[in-house]
Amino acid sequence: MDEIARIRSEYEARAQSIPDERYAWNRREIQFWQRSTARVCQELLKIAGAFPLDHTAILDVGCGNGQWLQEFTRWGAHPSHLHGIELLDSRVAAAHSRLPAVDIRCGDARELPWPDRSFDLVVQFTVFSSILDPTMRRQVAAEMLRVLRTGGHILWFDCRYSNTPRTAVRGLNRRDVHRLFPGSSIVFRSATLFPPLSRAIARHSWVAAGALESLPFLRTHLAALITPDNGA
Repeated sequence: MDEIARIRSEYEARAQSIPDERYAWNRREIQFWQRSTARVCQELLKIAGAFPLDHTAILDVGCGNGQWLQEFTRWGAHPSHLHGIELLDSRVAAAHSRLPAVDIRCGDARELPWPDRSFDLVVQFTVFSSILDPTMRRQVAAEMLRVLRTGGHILWFDCRYSNTPRTAVRGLNRRDVHRLFPGSSIVFRSATLFPPLSRAIARHSWVAAGALESLPFLRTHLAALITPDNGA
């Protein structure tokens, strides 16, 4: 089975096995995770001087059902400047339903359907940890750099540890990110309280969950602002 077929199969199996309500956005623990993720991403974008976003061309690689594209509209991005690509037809349909004015395409991120230097900001949320093939990871990273404008940035958010029960998820550490984007300045932030602990605590108390998340050794994800030194 090639990597694209494997990824499709894995996500289709997840959709069948995981109840929709587990990650419903009205759940307190999911809201906590979303706000925590948004906070670290906003911090990195502020470091980049990216705000305001109203004229910023943004591409979300592996945009899923469009939840982070929608979040960018809350941060000031204009829908006409937002773009996304997603492998699964069902998720593309959901994203179109959520964001009808946004350019969302179904396709393979190894061959992004946009010209060179099209975007000021390229983002990815937990995409690379689902790609197990090192060659494909490098190809997707190279495409992200290709479509990035001179002076632009890549915003990265992904697992930094592998999930032992789920062999289809492989974490990436700081060295891995540097290898994917050589010749780039990278600012890292650890993020995200250990998910099983977060789900158990945040549904009852955000204060307690926030206190635990302040401990670096309990954070399982890595956020990064990637700026190519060679102007992409």
